[in-house]
Amino acid sequence: MIIINICLWLNMHFTFQQLRIFEAVARHLNFTRASEELFLTQPAISIQVKRLEENVGHALFEQVGKRIFLTGAGEEMLIASREILDRLNQLEGALDKHHGEISGPLRISVVTTAKYFMPHLLGIFLREHPKVEPKLNVTNRSQVLQRLKENFDDLAIMGQVPKGMELIATPFLHNELVVVAHPKHPLTGKKRITLECLAKERFLSREEGSGTRSAVDRLFTEKGLRVDPYMELGSGESIKQGVMAGIGVSVLSTLSLRLELAAGLMSILNVEGFPLLRPWHWVYPKGKQLSNTARAYLEFLDSRGERLVASRWKST
Repeated sequence: MIIINICLWLNMHFTFQQLRIFEAVARHLNFTRASEELFLTQPAISIQVKRLEENVGHALFEQVGKRIFLTGAGEEMLIASREILDRLNQLEGALDKHHGEISGPLRISVVTTAKYFMPHLLGIFLREHPKVEPKLNVTNRSQVLQRLKENFDDLAIMGQVPKGMELIATPFLHNELVVVAHPKHPLTGKKRITLECLAKERFLSREEGSGTRSAVDRLFTEKGLRVDPYMELGSGESIKQGVMAGIGVSVLSTLSLRLELAAGLMSILNVEGFPLLRPWHWVYPKGKQLSNTARAYLEFLDSRGERLVASRWKST
């Protein structure tokens, strides 16, 4: 394997943007996903990776069939890139503390359901602190956990805090999960529907590992019941479309249902054991040195998050 030592790094001409782009492509092993994460076009991503390879003097990726893989040089470049980018993040945080100013990068990863309230909360925070530079990554739970493990972000937002990871986690917002169906579904309008009855319905579920899926499965298991999903869908939006099409019933967060309920496109069923109340947490790795900006945002979530989300719900 090619050893990229410090002397070689000093002789290279590269930008930190190229390192960030390379790291994203190497993590996803996919140019399209990297471009979506960084809000850049795929050609722009490809050009910067090519320039980096020219500067390094080695190919960093190889294509086998339709998939790309890291070369030996690429694997070492990934290690070095992460060390450099992590050191830069630490430096930014240290400088923030010295200045005492709420400004600079704020990197947040959130599970997909949190997209219904996080942009709203982040927008208010940014209006009060316009020098903050936000980077909001919305993805599935497994990707959020991976980013936590690799210390890519200042913090993450999720419902269910994973076990077996050394994390600092604090609840800041209630998450109300309800059973929803098409307005003309036979169970719509009925009182105290039992879980046994619900288990017989065609259930639309998120993929295994989803926080909502885990909470629902746990409730049914406690009652000695099992639900075999009629369909597994990769996003809450897909599930909502399935429910509105009359394909089946599902469990969703009320935070994601404002428009559909107001338009009469969906109904909440009166099911025993529901609504399920679960908290939203902010999370970051234990031992992480938070920037002044990240700490300010956590204080903002703790002191005002619940109230601001509730007021937005009432106003729509």
